[in-house]
Amino acid sequence: MTLSPDKSRVVIFGAGNFGSCLADHLGDSDHDVYMWSRDASIVEHFNKFHRNPQFLKEHAFSENIKAIGPDLPTADFLSEMDVLLFAIPTQGLRCNLKLLRPRLDENKLPLLIFVNKGIEMGTNALTLEIIADTCGEHIARAATFISGPSFAKEIVRRRPTSVSVASFTISEAEKATQVFHQPWFRCYTGGDPIGLELAGALKNVYALAAGMSDGLGYENNTRAMMITRGLAEMTCIGTAFGAEPLTFLGLAGVGDLFLTCSSPTSRNYTVGYRLGQGESLETIIDTLGSVAEGVSTAKAVKNIIEELDVKAPIATSIYNVLYEGKDVRTAVSDLMAMPPSRELELPPKAGGPKWRLVKKVGLE
Repeated sequence: MTLSPDKSRVVIFGAGNFGSCLADHLGDSDHDVYMWSRDASIVEHFNKFHRNPQFLKEHAFSENIKAIGPDLPTADFLSEMDVLLFAIPTQGLRCNLKLLRPRLDENKLPLLIFVNKGIEMGTNALTLEIIADTCGEHIARAATFISGPSFAKEIVRRRPTSVSVASFTISEAEKATQVFHQPWFRCYTGGDPIGLELAGALKNVYALAAGMSDGLGYENNTRAMMITRGLAEMTCIGTAFGAEPLTFLGLAGVGDLFLTCSSPTSRNYTVGYRLGQGESLETIIDTLGSVAEGVSTAKAVKNIIEELDVKAPIATSIYNVLYEGKDVRTAVSDLMAMPPSRELELPPKAGGPKWRLVKKVGLE
């Protein structure tokens, strides 16, 4: 039984694992859902059989979903939509927003929701900054972000799930909550989209570390250490950036970190595990079959760490393994050989990048 929210017309950009599962969730919540894919074969197959031929293949999707694409929706079509949800990889977001921006009606903007997790390579930009650059400050201020421990295969099976929903405009976060909230899918609102974004991106890097640890044959003590020290580093980086420290103790922080670091079904954990087993990164990426955001995010995180002048030895070691050819076992040994230090210590100066971003979205 649903909570009977107002029926919405929703376009989901992206027909991967997460986009598909959210389409199913919203369709089963009695919304009219249009799932866009750049792959014409997926569109044709989905509309004929109501199954995704590439992701969640065994699941029969809600009849309230229609696949569209490969062309982007027209301005007339978008003008009839209540919600635009973006579930495409961060690295492809900027180009798609540039194409979509002229098709949005300034006087009738839909609710914009973003569920991608990552940092743009080359610019080190969060999604919020990409939105500001491509769509303008007023759209960025109203943009809403959803993150938390939420594996797609469990969402489509209606297993109890909770997520964080954040926006600079709380009323927009509340609207998104009303669209998504169901007895099997609880939403908690917040006003720190920067922290939520950073948590969602950073946890993928530490999932690589947890996977490497398991791949090397280390056991529970080591995994627990990696998760806990990963959380400490995430909080330190986020606080130095200007995020709220408590955000990292929520669903988008420790919740998603724990899930991603402790499940073999996590793509980022899997990449780390296979690296720990001795496979090359090139081989892993070629055979993974889907995107592991942590691999690209590790580059941007390295740049952010250097800009903020904070210590994040695990994240730095992951970068060294991925991009400088450092041996995984040597990286772990070097981490363990570091001198003793304080367990928890937030940076004395914080907020430079945040205030630049706040200015860009017109909230100074």
